[in-house]
Parts: sequence; structure tokens; C-alpha cells
Amino acid sequence: MTVLPDLQWAPLKIPLERRLQTLACIARISTYLVLEPLCLYLMYKMLYSRFWWAAILYLAWMVYDIEVCHRGSRMFEWVRNWSIWRHYCDYFPIKLVKTAELDPSKNYLFGCFPHGVVSFGAFGAFASNALDFSKTFPGLSVHMVTLRGRFLIPFLRELYLALGGCSSSLESLLYLLNPKKQKGKCVALVVGGSAEILYTEPGQYNVKLKDRKGFVRAALMTGASLVPVLVFGETDLFRPFNFPEGSMMRRWQKWVLRVTGLVPILPLGRGIFQYSFGLLPYRVPLAVVVGAPIEVERNQDPSEEEVDAVHAIFVDKLVELFENEKPKYVPNHENVKLVIN
Repeated sequence: MTVLPDLQWAPLKIPLERRLQTLACIARISTYLVLEPLCLYLMYKMLYSRFWWAAILYLAWMVYDIEVCHRGSRMFEWVRNWSIWRHYCDYFPIKLVKTAELDPSKNYLFGCFPHGVVSFGAFGAFASNALDFSKTFPGLSVHMVTLRGRFLIPFLRELYLALGGCSSSLESLLYLLNPKKQKGKCVALVVGGSAEILYTEPGQYNVKLKDRKGFVRAALMTGASLVPVLVFGETDLFRPFNFPEGSMMRRWQKWVLRVTGLVPILPLGRGIFQYSFGLLPYRVPLAVVVGAPIEVERNQDPSEEEVDAVHAIFVDKLVELFENEKPKYVPNHENVKLVIN
């Protein structure tokens, strides 16, 4: 009786470039699965070792520096230019697509969809220079925002900050998009967040947006133009991994999400030396399509009605972008719709 399924092994003769691409993707996945817990464990061990003084000094630095994630981060272009990010983008590959010009004298808030498992496409396009964002959009720079908790991880937080990462808090968005302080600033926010993982299914585009209005408020308060962004292919990187709605495991996932802000999942992809199962995403082409800006009038104290009105416009423009672009990137696109949850 066969215990293990037949495995599709990777060929022995693979070009070095493809091996480097796989290694870069492993590094990206390992950031969440390995490096974050490893950094916490390393700090714990340092505190109870003869290097306790170094741990105390670093923790003191963290406390002093804790608000930097709300104050524009600490971006280093040479880190964003590391070759590992180019190999990472070439793994899928990822491409950045411009559908409209963006005026460098203005600020922009990119609302990115879908989240997928860990936003592979948005990271490649906006958290590194691998896709030449500044050449595609001359005069503009971009920050990608994420959960504040990422910046509480000892040591690893320095990498997130060097890549230009910032907290997704309202305070952070208002700082980055303040028109009196800077122009030509783009902020990329994956609006659905971790909750959208529960809607991720291959071949489908289900996004969480109906109750996501904080980003619209931030745009109104700063006068930043809203830009819909769609990452085609993001939901096809893994096989189905979610539990049916109403099941005990699904209720458990939602409970953990409410308590921690994270969704416990085990994505099913490919392995390192075989293609049958594993935690690596499949090599599915990703297209990060940046739509046309939606101009908003600055209002530092917008009403709920004003927020709702702009939110409705954003939803319409996101659906319009999806319908216009899906024939280029979605197989059997006639039967695929953008579902707003």
C-alpha cells in the first residue's frame, strides 16, 4: 500500500537564476514563519546570557525609537535595491503596470487588493525597488504600510523600517500624506488586511471592502488622491486552504482573528525540491495594476456621509478597473467577478 502520494520532483539541472529566485521566495516566506519567532527567541536568550547588557541596550533603543513606524520609517534605498528582491520578483514573475499618469506634485493613497496569503505582489512592487517604481512613476516615492506589531519584533523591525515600511495606523497615514510636509508621496495599503485571507480562493477575487473606510477618511483628511490597485494572480498562488463557512475550524479562525488580528492558516503550495506540496507559492505571474487616481477635496473633519460617498466612488472605480483589466490577466475571465464583501 502506498503511504506517500506520488511526488513530482524538481529537475536536478536547474539554472542558477531559478535557484536564486526560489531562495529569495523562501527568504520572504521565512520572514513570517521563522525569522519573527526566531528574533523573539534570540532576544529572550540574550536577556538570560552574558550578553544581557546588549539586549537591554537594544530594548532601550527600541523604546526610544518605537514611534518611528508612525513617522515615515527609516528608509534606505540600498536595502530596497538588494538583488534578493529582484530574484524574488522574478520568481513569479511580478510586473508593475501603469494605467494612468500620477502627478508628482500630489500625494496618493494606494488601496491594494486582494490580500491573498501574504501580499506577494504588493510587496514586490512597493516594498522594494526591484520593479523600478520610481522610473514607472517619475518623481514619486512609495511606502508600504503594515500592522504595527511588525515593528515590535526585535532586530527584524530594522529591516522593515529600512524597506520603508510604516504602521497602517491613522496617525501614520496622516503623517506620510500631510501635504504641508511633503509631496510626491505614495502610500500602499492592503485594505482588506488579514481578514481577507478567509476569502482567498484560487480563481476568485473576493475582497473585504464594505466595512473598510478608514483609508478613505485618511485620504479626505490629507487631500491625497485615492488610487485603486489590483494584483491579478495573487489568489492563485496556493491551493484552497480555508474551511467551509459555519464549520468549527472556520469559527476558530475568526476567533483567533478577533483576538490577534492574524488568521491561522496552512497554505498548500509547492516544496523546495518537489512540486507536489509545501509552503512555497506556485510560479504564477502576478500583475500589479495601478489604476487612475480619484481626486478628493481635503477636509480635516469629514462627516460619515462624506466618507461613505467617496468610499462608494472608490468601490465603483475598483470594479471598473477589474473589468477593464481582467481580460489581460484572468483565464476564463467572462465568469470571474470582483466580489465585494
